[in-house]
Amino acid sequence: MRSTCPTRARRIPLTALYVGVSVLLWACTGSGTGTAGTAGTTASSESTESTSTTNTSATSASPSQTTLQSPTTVEAPGTTAVTRPIPFEALSLDAYPVPPGSRPHDVAPAADGGVWYTAQGSGELGWLDPSTGDTRHIPLGSGSRPHGVIVAADGSAWVTDGGLNAIVRFDPMTEEVTTYPLPADRPNANLNTAAFDGNGLLWFTGQNGIIGALDTATGQMSVSDAPRGRGPYGIAATPAGTIYFASLAGSYVGRLAPDGSVTVLEPPTPSQGARRVWSDSGGSIWVSEWNSGQLSRYEPAAESWRTWALPGPAPQAYAVYVDETDIVWISDFGGNAILRFDPTTEMFDTLPLPSNPGNVRQILGRPGEVWGAESAADQLIVIRRASG
Repeated sequence: MRSTCPTRARRIPLTALYVGVSVLLWACTGSGTGTAGTAGTTASSESTESTSTTNTSATSASPSQTTLQSPTTVEAPGTTAVTRPIPFEALSLDAYPVPPGSRPHDVAPAADGGVWYTAQGSGELGWLDPSTGDTRHIPLGSGSRPHGVIVAADGSAWVTDGGLNAIVRFDPMTEEVTTYPLPADRPNANLNTAAFDGNGLLWFTGQNGIIGALDTATGQMSVSDAPRGRGPYGIAATPAGTIYFASLAGSYVGRLAPDGSVTVLEPPTPSQGARRVWSDSGGSIWVSEWNSGQLSRYEPAAESWRTWALPGPAPQAYAVYVDETDIVWISDFGGNAILRFDPTTEMFDTLPLPSNPGNVRQILGRPGEVWGAESAADQLIVIRRASG
């Protein structure tokens, strides 16, 4: 394991034009059916450390902070977007640099206040201590290219690793790395993301056309073909434990039964490019549509859909997350922004990213915080309600 810390970032004023409204903000810059699988193999993270990895003493560093007082707001209904600044509670946006070349992809806030992230560029699992800005990296093995990470109830981090073609577990108490390889007849699955169903199974997607499930108690794994081949990407569980996934190439949302069978749910917009999904507290499924630049919602009880066009001239909805208050957060590559959508008012708030480009590919949170990773800028960001 290696420990590093970011250098102190500096603040610069930046004026950005978003959908006809000029917003003053502060941005930071810094230096810097299936077949049975096999049970996992366990190794200490100390023994898997690459010879090119060095130990660096950690020092304290402060994150940069952006205060967003009045974001742009766009009304969703209708063919013409209406833009106006509205009274809005102050938000703070903190940016935490991570080691150069990390290219952080996904984030997973932990219960103890830290944040896990996948350092896809360096083939490691990263850990950020927001109280100090310190980071440390855990090597996952030669050829690792981690994509997604989530946290289990016991505090362990579970990684979908496309380079290793395996699910990887890291135990922060013992610092052991356990690898669960996919079956030999499922090479190069291009693993993407995972979700727990609450019944001991970790479900995961592979963009090369697979859906899998790992029994975390026994290490047994099953993998099956996804409908329409390539495409499975984002995956999430409802509060009741029902698993849904998005197929980017297949342009559909899939609902998984406990036996692994899939019900295909067709969004109303053809070829919309469903990329990620998330559930709200009532079990409704929210979908980020990459090709169409839309946000959509599926109501399982009514089997009905609603869609909302994102603001801006060329939006690209990448990540979607629903927080504990049922506010929906979306990352927009086209607008280089995080969007906040209120289902009650059906209005978007546009929060420009501190880096251009930022390329936030996933969003996850915990009460009072919404986290993402600017993969193009080697930093993590968090949106909080500003104190005072």
